[in-house]
Amino acid sequence: MSSPRTARRLNRILGMLPWVIANPGAKVEEVCDRFGYTKRELAADLDLVFVCGLPGYGPGDLMVAYIDDDEVVVELADYFAAPVRLTAPEALGLLAAGMALVSTGQAPGALERAVEKLQSVVLPEGEDAFVVDLSEPELVGRLRTAAGDGSVVRITHTRLAGGETTVRDIEPWSVFTTMGNWYVAAWCRLAGAERVFRIDRIRAAERTEEVFTPKTDPPPPVVRYTPSEEDARAVIRLGSRARWVVDYYPLEVLEEDASSTTVRFSASDPRVAARLLLRLGDEADLVDGKDVATALDALREEILIRYDHEE
Repeated sequence: MSSPRTARRLNRILGMLPWVIANPGAKVEEVCDRFGYTKRELAADLDLVFVCGLPGYGPGDLMVAYIDDDEVVVELADYFAAPVRLTAPEALGLLAAGMALVSTGQAPGALERAVEKLQSVVLPEGEDAFVVDLSEPELVGRLRTAAGDGSVVRITHTRLAGGETTVRDIEPWSVFTTMGNWYVAAWCRLAGAERVFRIDRIRAAERTEEVFTPKTDPPPPVVRYTPSEEDARAVIRLGSRARWVVDYYPLEVLEEDASSTTVRFSASDPRVAARLLLRLGDEADLVDGKDVATALDALREEILIRYDHEE
């Protein structure tokens, strides 16, 4: 899944590029003011753009993007200068994805209007010419109804990490689907905080006699991680080549300078952070986190044993 931070960064890049292309000679200060950048953030995004391009990805296929004195330079990116023209299969696939989200009842108004416009172009002969029918797990309708009428639901839930099963009362806010799975966003009385549960991890769901007042402005229905008191925490120092972790994981940035970024990483299972550290190698140092250090040592031992067996 992409994080909200990544989505914001991508949207800003896609807004900045066409404007810079249309305004050659744009100054760094002007671009920063217009798109809400700091100079360092702008330089980082231009570095990212520099390794992007069309398939082939040879030197002649990649964009050129850099800061020259006080000027922002973007070259070989003419395909960003005009709106993208979709092929018929691309337009149909985009329409199907949009209709699938609209069918869940969780699509924002802007997306519903965009789907209607796209449908009028792709399928001008009638709205019934193309139908997206998503199968729903058994509990989806039950939880959606409970969210609508404000009924407290008692669920038996098994965590994906660790396999722990708990019984908890939740106040469901919304039911939605994303990335091929169904979720329910709710206030969890056991945790005393907002939680998002994957519905295929719910073994049983029973409406109680209690009711609650549904929120008038519930949080947007997205999958996000909410740290709890039981989580394993680690303070990790990331090298410059590992800064991408900040964009891909929900974490807290503690300190940042030109050469490193120090973050606090929380996870329900210390092996999650341990696997990340193993993957990053010399580009990350564990500053603090005893449980994660233990899990990291265990992973390294498992790898050594595996190599010994292969030999």
